[in-house]
Amino acid sequence: MRNTFEATRKVWFITGTSSGFGKRLVSTVLSRGDYVIATVRNLESFTLPVGDRARLRIIVLDVCDSTENIQKTVNEALSIWGRIDVVVNNAGYGLKSLIEEGGALAATKQFQTNVMGVINVTNAILPHMRERRSGTVVMIGSRSAWHATPITGFYVASKAAVHALAETYATELAQFNIRVTVCAPGAFRTENVHNVPYTSNYHIPEYDALREKTTGMFKSIGAQAMGDPDKAMNVLVDAVRGEGKAKGRELPMYLMLGNATYEHVREHYTRLLEDMDKWEDIAKDLDFDPVPN
Repeated sequence: MRNTFEATRKVWFITGTSSGFGKRLVSTVLSRGDYVIATVRNLESFTLPVGDRARLRIIVLDVCDSTENIQKTVNEALSIWGRIDVVVNNAGYGLKSLIEEGGALAATKQFQTNVMGVINVTNAILPHMRERRSGTVVMIGSRSAWHATPITGFYVASKAAVHALAETYATELAQFNIRVTVCAPGAFRTENVHNVPYTSNYHIPEYDALREKTTGMFKSIGAQAMGDPDKAMNVLVDAVRGEGKAKGRELPMYLMLGNATYEHVREHYTRLLEDMDKWEDIAKDLDFDPVPN
């Protein structure tokens, strides 16, 4: 029975599962016959999914907790089924603030959850994956890293940092047969995505018009997003498991999800290439001049 379990099932450790993509990912993974260790900040916020709950365990984890406490929680998770095959760093939120009004205080708060939390959770699980010479690390990124708008600067910066961390993790972990991917969704209809109140540590009247316009826009767009988060999580599970629509495809470094992501990433790199083409003649060849013999 144990050999069958090991050969055909994966154990997923998913953070931030009380709502949004995490909540849907739990249900999707269970529907495929895999096992899930779902983390939440408080048990009251978790709604049990429909299906076989025998393959589900729920544990309390705050990704902003100390490194030591996060390691203890991961050790507890490892004791449940003896291993973790896939870690999904999903916990996070989008702080809204103009950069000048939020300042370093807002940036620190945003990065503590979205970046430091990712590092601490991943690093707590990696020794186990390195020992087994097997595992998959999934970072939930965002198309916003390529599509900045006012009042999203700290969130955009945090997701760009997660993308950079994932690429570096990939170079360091390949020798241990550990895969790393960034799942970058954009414009999906999930609850609470734009419900975070505006943060202002330094009110600047000159920004009043822009602040009011942008916060109003975010209040209206959440319910209108066309992306179906259930479809997105099905693609993610397909990609990780190498089945369904992803059968025969290698897990990509970036798994772009949704129409908005493809549109905005292509726009970003088109602008980048245009700037490079315009400036290449004076900004490229900057090596030291050859030393005369």
